[in-house]
Amino acid sequence: MLSIQESINRGAIPATVLKVIIDRPNSIAETRARDQGMPVQVIDRKDQFFRKRLEDELLKINPDFIVLAGFLSILPDSILDNFRHRIINTHPALLPCFGGMGMYGLRVHRAVIESGARYSGCTIHLVTGEVDGGPIIAQSIVEVKDNDTAESLSDRVKEAEHLLMTETLRKLLTSDYAVSGKRVVFS
Repeated sequence: MLSIQESINRGAIPATVLKVIIDRPNSIAETRARDQGMPVQVIDRKDQFFRKRLEDELLKINPDFIVLAGFLSILPDSILDNFRHRIINTHPALLPCFGGMGMYGLRVHRAVIESGARYSGCTIHLVTGEVDGGPIIAQSIVEVKDNDTAESLSDRVKEAEHLLMTETLRKLLTSDYAVSGKRVVFS
């Protein structure tokens, strides 16, 4: 989130953050967004009307793109339908490997290291009803070093993720693209 705002501030992404929607009250993301003066809306995922409130807010602001940076709640079909091919997620591995339910944060990096994989990375993809299964927009490769821990690999993947998100958002906002099967293709 902060990386995106910093990229906007320096002109690397021609966009404006309309609102940062937080699904976990009192999170570090909420504090950081408020510290940067970003418009913040907290909609607690434990609230029984969470999905309805989230959808109402998204329909009200009607963004060109929704970026799920650290947003771990599963979106209802109605939001996926209303914002088809406009919801972007980032994943800390090279999908389709090491994705799906329960694969987030350090869990992903531990699984990569335990698998013996020599390369990991990050993926930016469109969101569909299949967790981490939407069309892939972009990927960046990160070498898995012999002495890596989940934390050290995570740090390097996050660096790659921040750069890739800036590049990807810029391309989505300035280029024509189409969804072709499990890929996003730029013309």
